[in-house]
Amino acid sequence: MPSNPVRRAVALVAATSALAFFAPVASGSHSWGGYHWARTANPFTVELGDNVSAAWDAALAVASKDWSASAVLDTQLAPGLANPKNCRPTAGRVEVCNAAYGSNGWLGIATISISGGVHVTQGTVKLNDTYFRTAKYNTPAWRALVMCQEIGHTFGLDHQDENFSNANLGTCMDYTNNPDSNQHPNAHDYIELEAIYSHLDSTNTIGQSTAAGFAADPDHDDPGSWGRLVRQSRGGLLQTYELDHGHGFKTVRFVFWAEERGRRH
Repeated sequence: MPSNPVRRAVALVAATSALAFFAPVASGSHSWGGYHWARTANPFTVELGDNVSAAWDAALAVASKDWSASAVLDTQLAPGLANPKNCRPTAGRVEVCNAAYGSNGWLGIATISISGGVHVTQGTVKLNDTYFRTAKYNTPAWRALVMCQEIGHTFGLDHQDENFSNANLGTCMDYTNNPDSNQHPNAHDYIELEAIYSHLDSTNTIGQSTAAGFAADPDHDDPGSWGRLVRQSRGGLLQTYELDHGHGFKTVRFVFWAEERGRRH
């Protein structure tokens, strides 16, 4: 049983509410392709490199605290090692960045580098201020939703629901047009993390000194450099791209498009 009081509470909620509250979805999985950080013990700690401006500090701090409530992982905020303009990855951790990336249609992108077909070796989160400075998206709720969701992807989580018209599930891993009640993980996210990390690995990809050294391509803004489109939601507001480098190495991206893009397609 975890020693952290918050983690103990989350574990208790997950155990007692899985059948009652999540009966319609408990049997479903929202693992992202089986991707996970390799590690030899649980809980493990992933550093989140803070490359964000003051406007994003609160959202990053809350997301870090929320995901650390998991029984299997912690996050730790650390000084950023990336230039926010390109947000290049650092082996063994996740760099979180914001900048005015332009009117390219996307709100946020989560990118992970993969070795051995499934092991995450590094990750980045990019948040596009070109949209978050507009009246629609410049709200604490939208910032919290996108920050929480993109960081969740770097741990190997997919979405619980991708239909924008469905009722909110109370999790940031749910696509929605109304983020007010979808700003944090819910118990099903913690259950899924426990399932993803139920096994241990013989090696670590966490931490700069121990990570499998794979330098992913830069996280370009040009979709033509993202590789193959492997999945998209109805309306195209969610897309996943995969760039295969061969021999089990690849770069995978989750792209969170702005609602305005959906209206143009």
